Amino acid sequence: MRAKLKGINTIRRTLASGKEATYYYHRASGQRLAGEPGSPAFIASIAEAEASMRNRTAGTLAGLFRDFEQTAKWRRLAESTKVEYRRILTFWDGEYGTCPLLALQDKAFRRDVLKWHDTFSADKPREADNRVTILARVLSWAAKDGPLDVNVLQGFDRAYQGDRSDKIWLPEHVDAFMAVASPEMQLGLVLALHTGQRQGDLLRLAWGNYDGARITLRQGKSRRAGREGRLITIRCTKGLKDTLDGLAKRSTLILTTKTGRAFQKRYFADQWEATCKAAGIEDLHFHDLRGTTVTMLFQAGCNLGEIVAVTGHTLRRAQEILDKYLARTSTMADSAIAKLENVLETEFAKRTAKREVQSDAK
Repeated sequence: MRAKLKGINTIRRTLASGKEATYYYHRASGQRLAGEPGSPAFIASIAEAEASMRNRTAGTLAGLFRDFEQTAKWRRLAESTKVEYRRILTFWDGEYGTCPLLALQDKAFRRDVLKWHDTFSADKPREADNRVTILARVLSWAAKDGPLDVNVLQGFDRAYQGDRSDKIWLPEHVDAFMAVASPEMQLGLVLALHTGQRQGDLLRLAWGNYDGARITLRQGKSRRAGREGRLITIRCTKGLKDTLDGLAKRSTLILTTKTGRAFQKRYFADQWEATCKAAGIEDLHFHDLRGTTVTMLFQAGCNLGEIVAVTGHTLRRAQEILDKYLARTSTMADSAIAKLENVLETEFAKRTAKREVQSDAK
């Protein structure tokens, strides 16, 4: 089986003689490539096609996008971020790809982009903000290290207000979720509440990160920004330790699908959303559990420094969460979380482990 060639179209034809022939084309330029994949002729023809593309788009926004993808700034992006950038830049290429560099520095270009933003944001404010933000980031690079003198998109009024500092999972939300959740979703909730970590970091969390008493991990968000991720060490609560010690190790990863495979980000999100819907939980996201953990740690008597040492928030962000939370209510609930060590420890934290053990026994 031949691996799929990236950026190459493969065409198979049956000749008049009855023999089957295979042709390869450079997708972006449409040029036919010589030789067989991997051969010197094939590699040379790809280079020639790429050069023709550079010449064709030189001096335009499309060329600027191609140049950006050759930079260290681009290489430092995570693969998932590159996929998102390509999606957005493909859109802008279709809109303004032939726009010359000189026009990109004119206020008329800014007016056109922001007019599109105003219209599109009426239905999809987050997507509108995302598209303009990514375009502005490329123009910012071009103004600083590339051929532009100015980034005309620097600073624009966002349509989406995304501050969720006051969105907190209350005990009744946790109870409702656990009542309908699969063991995998239950474990996801336990890990999130007891560690305060991001979904992506929990999906990558391996058994090697757990020594029986503590979880040590290097957070991924700052690493995606080109910096080494923050190293976090979390002492496990009794509830979390009981849960982890009772789980069967079906993979090198702790949080897996029911078949022991790694969760794909989209699949996990779909399962989480379906569970929330079944539990009647609205307007609460997985990410809101991080803020919930901040408030739980605060109620346990932790100061800001101790809180951010566990969750990895900045001091400013942790303070913002607490300011919103304290303005909303002075206590989460009379019977709720007084100390983090006792957070929902005896019921749902152990339930996952019990189900795992029972399943293995069968």
